[in-house]
Amino acid sequence: MFNNNILFNFDIINTLILDNINLMEETAKYPKRIISLVPSITELLFDLGLDEQIKGITKYCIHPKNKVQNKTIIGGTENIDFNIIDTVNPNLIFANKEENSKEEVQKLSEKYKCNVSDIKSFNDAIELIFDIGQITGTQENANSLIKQIVEKFKTLNICLFPKTVAYIIWKDPFMTINTDTFINDMLIKAGFENIFKNKLKRYPIIDIEEIKSCSPDIIFLSSEPYHFKETNKKEFEKMLPNTQIKLVDGEMFSWYGSHILKAADYFKQLC
Repeated sequence: MFNNNILFNFDIINTLILDNINLMEETAKYPKRIISLVPSITELLFDLGLDEQIKGITKYCIHPKNKVQNKTIIGGTENIDFNIIDTVNPNLIFANKEENSKEEVQKLSEKYKCNVSDIKSFNDAIELIFDIGQITGTQENANSLIKQIVEKFKTLNICLFPKTVAYIIWKDPFMTINTDTFINDMLIKAGFENIFKNKLKRYPIIDIEEIKSCSPDIIFLSSEPYHFKETNKKEFEKMLPNTQIKLVDGEMFSWYGSHILKAADYFKQLC
């Protein structure tokens, strides 16, 4: 007599085999060899749990410090080493419109799949996390991270009358940012109004006299891309004795991805 229990067991086994095949097909579409040309995206990839898939990074990818040390360095965000990239043979490269060389990314895209982001706002950064979660098969981790970030930023108490600020990113000549930048949106989230938001260029050149004429409540001297130090702060204090001068962590204003999870608590200290 035919044993129905055996048939039932075989049905279970067949179902498991089909499920495994579907899982293998689903997993196969996700990148196994990733190169990131963007420091903030590199940090995000690690925080999404893609340690094994990350095969190449830039020399400016410094977070998380305990994990980036063992990865292949492919050069800077620009002037990348194409020979090293060919050795890695990536099936996905993450780049950014602003941070990477257009010519180099175009050359890479002729041979490799490239994902090029363009981040100008907090919402752009949230969408980036969501998209990378889908692309890399880490959607659950991405959704969890997004939820944490949104909850963190809900705790910020934004003033009805925000303090005006001049956010300085460079010296010789002095440079700042306009409204079409991620930094500007983060200033808004932090409760400040950028006095140079209406400048035509994204990163306009300004001088001390122009800063004085705008009379900002605060001047933020960023740690990047130019690393302003205490000596620079003292120089500004002499030139603008009635204006508050602060050295600020540029990563908190310019790094998108998972780094913005740290930004909300940092912004609270600036108010």
